[in-house]
Amino acid sequence: MRLGRHYVVSGRVQRVGYRAFTQAAAMREGIHGWVRNRPDGGVDVSAEGDAEALERFERRLWQGPPAARVEQVDVTDMGAGGRSAGFEVRE
Repeated sequence: MRLGRHYVVSGRVQRVGYRAFTQAAAMREGIHGWVRNRPDGGVDVSAEGDAEALERFERRLWQGPPAARVEQVDVTDMGAGGRSAGFEVRE
C-alpha cells in the first residue's frame, strides 16, 4: 500500500548536508517527493512510498548526516498524491 507522509525535522539540520542526505536515503528506499529548508531552521520533507520503505526512511531522517543533530521529527500522515518519480531538493 502506497502512503504519503509529511515530516518536519528540527535541530541542527541546515548547513550540514541534511537535504542531500535525505535525497540519497529516499532514492535508496524508492521514496518519491521533496525536501526543503524552512525559515525557522528546520527541514520539511514530503514523501510517498510503501509503508515499510517509509519506516526505514523515517529512521534515516532521525539519524541524519554526521554533522547534523536531529532533535525532533514530527510526522503527519497524508494520502498518497500519486507522485511517481524522483525525489528533489528544493530551495
